Amino acid sequence: MSDSRLPVTVITGFLGSGKTTLLRHLLSEAHQRLAVVVNEFGTVGLDGDLLKTCGFCPDDEVDERIVELNNGCLCCTVQEDFLPAMEALLLRSNQVDGIIIETSGLALPKPLLQALNWPAIRSKVFINGVVTLVDGYALSNGSPVGDLKSINEQITNDNSIDHLTPINELFRDQLISADLVLISRSDLLSAKSFSLVRDEVKKQGNSITNILPISNGKIEPSVILGLCKEQNNISRSDQNDHDHDHDHDHDHVDVISEHLRFEFPIDKDLLKEILVKLVPEYQILRIKGRCWIDGKALPLQIQMVGSRFNSWFESSNDDSWKPSKAGIDLVSLSLKGGVKKAFESSF
Repeated sequence: MSDSRLPVTVITGFLGSGKTTLLRHLLSEAHQRLAVVVNEFGTVGLDGDLLKTCGFCPDDEVDERIVELNNGCLCCTVQEDFLPAMEALLLRSNQVDGIIIETSGLALPKPLLQALNWPAIRSKVFINGVVTLVDGYALSNGSPVGDLKSINEQITNDNSIDHLTPINELFRDQLISADLVLISRSDLLSAKSFSLVRDEVKKQGNSITNILPISNGKIEPSVILGLCKEQNNISRSDQNDHDHDHDHDHDHVDVISEHLRFEFPIDKDLLKEILVKLVPEYQILRIKGRCWIDGKALPLQIQMVGSRFNSWFESSNDDSWKPSKAGIDLVSLSLKGGVKKAFESSF
C-alpha cells in the first residue's frame, strides 16, 4: 500500500519527558528511512548529537537526514526556519519514508500543524500523528514538568519566544493536540499512581485519545510511525477475538493487528463515520489501507491515527489485492480485538 505523500510525525512534550530517548529508539528499530527535524533552545544541539550517534543511517547521510533548528521555539519561527527546512527535506522525498519533528518543550503544537497545511508542502505530506510525552513520575508528584527551574530559565533567556504561555496551559494544549499520549517513566509508578496520572491526562486532554505507558523510550515503532511496507499485508486473525486486560500490568502493552478486507459498495463519509466511532471502544491506534469506490478511477488512500482521519485519491504501484468492483483493504492496530467484526456489523 504505497503512496507518494510523506508521513510527518510530531513528537512533543516538556523537557525531561523522554522525547529524545523515544526518538533514538524509533530511529534504531523502525527499519525505515527517516528524516528528523530537531527543535532546541540555544546554539549547541545536544539532542541532535545524541541522534546522530544512534547509527540509524550511513555516516555520509546523517547531516542530510537530521535538521537542527536551534533558534528558539519552533512555533515562533515557523516561517523563518521550519518551512524552509521542510522544503529542503521534501526535495529528497524519494530517499526517505517519513519525517519526524521533535519540538522543544515550549512549542505550541497547533501553529506547527497549521504550517503543515501550507500550500507549499500540504500536497506532499500528511500528518501521521501528534505524539505527546508526559513525564508520569513528575505528574504523579503534582507537576507536568520534572525540572520547572530549567523550563523557566529557557523562557527567561530566549528572546525568540513570541508567546508567554503558562506551563499548565501549554500542557493542556499539548494534550488536546495529541493523537496519542505516552506516559514516560511509567516503570517508576505503582498501578494506583499510573491510574491517577492517566485520569489526570484524560481530564486535561481529549477523553478519547489513547494513552499508553512507556519506559526507557521503548515501544513498538509501528504504533508511532504506522505500518511499514513489509507489514501492510500482515493479518494475525488468531488474535482478532482476544481482549487483553491492560490493568494487570500497566507497563506492558499488547498491540493487535487485524486485516479488514471486504468487497462491497461503500461511501467515503460513512466509512469515516464508522471508523471514528470504533476508535474509543476498541482503542484503535492506527488504520492504514485503501478503499475502492464505485465510479472513482483511483483508490482512496486512508491513514488514521486515533480519530485523526486522512484520505486522498491516489494510484498505487504494488500488486496487492484489488476488488473486482468496490471494497476496502485495511490494516488496523488496536489494543482490543474484534475491530473486524465490529466494522462488518456496522453495515
